[in-house]
Amino acid sequence: MKTEVISLCPDMSKATLTTYISNDEPELQIPPRTALLICPGGGYHWLSAREAEPIAKAFFAAGMNCFVLRYSLNEMACFPQPLVEASLAMKHIRENAEKYNIDPERVFVIGFSAGGHLAASLGTLWHKDYVYEKAPMPYGMNKPTGTILSYPVINGGEYAHRGSFDWLCGEGKDDPETIEKYSIDKQVSEKSAPAFIWHTANDQLVPVQNSLFLAQALSAHKVPYELHIYPDGVHGMALANEETWKGDPALKNDYMAGWVRDAIHWIKSF
Repeated sequence: MKTEVISLCPDMSKATLTTYISNDEPELQIPPRTALLICPGGGYHWLSAREAEPIAKAFFAAGMNCFVLRYSLNEMACFPQPLVEASLAMKHIRENAEKYNIDPERVFVIGFSAGGHLAASLGTLWHKDYVYEKAPMPYGMNKPTGTILSYPVINGGEYAHRGSFDWLCGEGKDDPETIEKYSIDKQVSEKSAPAFIWHTANDQLVPVQNSLFLAQALSAHKVPYELHIYPDGVHGMALANEETWKGDPALKNDYMAGWVRDAIHWIKSF
């Protein structure tokens, strides 16, 4: 595995992209791999280590080349800055497809909690003019092939994770128009990317309604999606195994960890 830390936009932020790339020697004649951009969670206030490298290693083991995005936080998290950084990450991955031996038509994004909001934003808001104004690139270069959303922050209303929305809305945190602008279920259109979504029914930090609202919006616009709601489990379980979360009764078997297997199958269906 080859790793490298890349500065995405030094003139705008400290955002970086860390690569987890298979060392595919030409002799092996390995066909181009699927790429996965990873957005850890942390409420737009910090970044979870459990939702970064362990995720890259799990999907790398399934044959994908992975990229962990460490995006802007706190005051710098005010949108669209993180979305611009995610778009620049997609641009970098696709522009270097030959170098990384990846298929530029198969670049997915996965996000967790607030990182799920960022991944969902990339899948839904990728075409907005305000993105291309700050991240010039060919139209559609930043659109993911599909999104994997793990207990995502989606809606800024009654069921919001208020901390995430306060940071991403900045001075507009109390403005209904700003909140709706970045409530992803309110922005879904026929241009939105397909989605794989999973959540737990009793999530006490980011209510499951966030995923349900998004699934309903995707369905209304005939955008393909797959939705898994597990009956029990705390927020932030990452791989849902003892590597990333210990001590939860829900981990007494590999039931919830099956989301990784299901997500890999979903990716391979494209």
